[in-house]
This record gives sequence, structure tokens and C-alpha cells, in this order.
Amino acid sequence: MTRVFSGIKPTGHLTLGNYLGAVRQWVERDQYRADALFCVVDLHALTVEHDPARVRRLSRQAATLLLAAGLDPERCTVFVQSHVDEHARLSYLLECVATDGEMRRMIQYKEKSVKERERGGSVRLSLLTYPVLMAADILAYRTDEVPVGEDQTQHVELTRDLAERFNQRYGPAFVVPRATNPPVGARVMDLQEPGAKMGKSHESGAGIIYLLDEPEVVRRKVMRALADSGREVRHDRERMPGVTNLLEILAGCTGADPEKLAGQYTSYGALKKDTAEAVEEVLRPVRERHAALVADRGEVDAVLRRGAERARAMARPVVDEAYRAVGLLPA
Repeated sequence: MTRVFSGIKPTGHLTLGNYLGAVRQWVERDQYRADALFCVVDLHALTVEHDPARVRRLSRQAATLLLAAGLDPERCTVFVQSHVDEHARLSYLLECVATDGEMRRMIQYKEKSVKERERGGSVRLSLLTYPVLMAADILAYRTDEVPVGEDQTQHVELTRDLAERFNQRYGPAFVVPRATNPPVGARVMDLQEPGAKMGKSHESGAGIIYLLDEPEVVRRKVMRALADSGREVRHDRERMPGVTNLLEILAGCTGADPEKLAGQYTSYGALKKDTAEAVEEVLRPVRERHAALVADRGEVDAVLRRGAERARAMARPVVDEAYRAVGLLPA
């Protein structure tokens, strides 16, 4: 079977954007068609200043929400990155293959390092090198496909380059993976800043719908969403980003075509009302299942323990082979 790997970083509460853009595809498609691994990449949360207790809490919450959304541990492997040592073991080998120039050209490093300096913080070395850890996450499992959004495609291209370079120098240790992008319209934008992606860690949160938001909170955020000037309802991301975002959220929740939906509305109010109701309906079963899993803490622990054991069994032979190939003496 095709092997798929994807991860989610516990740097904030998971959002509707995470669900419509990634998690739902994992649940409805990837876990059935492939040998799929889904990982809470907690080591990636350490690249900036963080609260250790919050990282632990968000890691557990992310894992619980993945299960609540419908990932079936009998069909796929759900685990936490730091529970499998092979990620860190392989990362160092790949750092010995990567170049400084490659790291400094990464778009996310450029953006995040500027923000960190603007806040008066120091830029950690791990912020520069974490794309290599991301490559290790993927290559350790001989992954064929990596489902990512457009903003992460550059990281998969780096992974491909490192795999090919390693294979050429030391022998064919790795499968060279390919990125697969989500369907058009799966990128959900901030309700208050429709030109920006709906991220997990925006300071205000006013434009972000979190998976665990109560129905009244969801409704309030959608009804207060930034609208465009004028009264026309049209799917046009450049000229009408606010309305287009609402149409794409509604389409994502209902399976309809956003351009066809636009023709059904003559007012922003009606569009917002229907969008709020659709979001509430999509999130309701996830919240209910999450509450049940939180009440049975042992079930989540057992799933993560079994997932780590399964992941370790897949990754260890690959990483051991890479260690031998690069010239390290076997233990």
C-alpha cells in the first residue's frame, strides 16, 4: 500500500482550518486508502519560547481531537513524535547532508525569525534546522505521500532533495516522497483578516473558530466576520476576500461548490447565518466524541502507546540502515 505521513503541531488549539484543510481528509480518505501515520509533532513546538505544561496539554488535546474527528487506530497509526526516538536520531544525520544555505532560504524561517526579533526574542537554532527534523519525520517511514497545504510544499521539496542526496552519496536508504495538496478551497482564512490563514496562535482569536468552541461562540464569530464593501455576494478571492472565505467555509462544511453557493444569496446576513449553522453541525460530533475521550484518559494513553510501538517498529530498521550507510559503527 501507499504509505502516507502527516503531522500536526501542538502550538495552539486546533481550528476549523486544521479540520477542513487536513484532518477531515485524513479521516475520510487517507486512513482507508493507505498505510497512514498521523503524528502530533511536539518536538516542533520547541523551536520558539514556550510553556512546557502548555505543550504537554496541547499535545494531549491534539491527539484526542484527532481520535474524536474519526481517526481509527485500528486502521492507521496515531502517535506522538517525541515517543519515537528515531525522529531525533535521523534528524542529525540529515543535518550532516543539508546545507546552511538551504535552511536560510526556507520561507517560514525568514518569516518567523523576523517576528521573533520584532518581539525582542532571540532566534533559536532549532527554528533554522526544524525543516530537517520534518524531513526526518517523513523519511523515517519510507513515506510515499505527504498531504500538505501550499505553505508546507517547500518543506517536502527539501525532504526530496535530502533523500536524493543521501541516496546518491551513501546508497538507497530512503524513499523519495511527494507532496499532495488538499482540494481547492480547503485553505480556511481568518474571519477578521481574510487575507491571512486561520492559524492556531493568533493573539486575539476573534477570527478563529476552534474545534472546541461552543455553538454560541461559533455563531458569534461567524456573524461578526469581516464583510466586504457593497452588498454583492460573489466568489472572488482578490476583490471580495471576506465573502469568499465565508462561501468556502460553507462549501467545505456542506460539500457544495462555492461559486454555485454565491448565486443563492443576496445578503451577507443570510450567508453568515447558514455558514454558522453548517460549522456548528460539522463540529458538534467532534466536540461530543472529544468529551467522551477526555472522560476516559486511559483510552487515549493506550492508543498513543500502541501507535508509538507500531511507528518505532517501522522507523527503526530504516534509521539503523541509514546509520550503517553513512559509516557509523553498529552498536
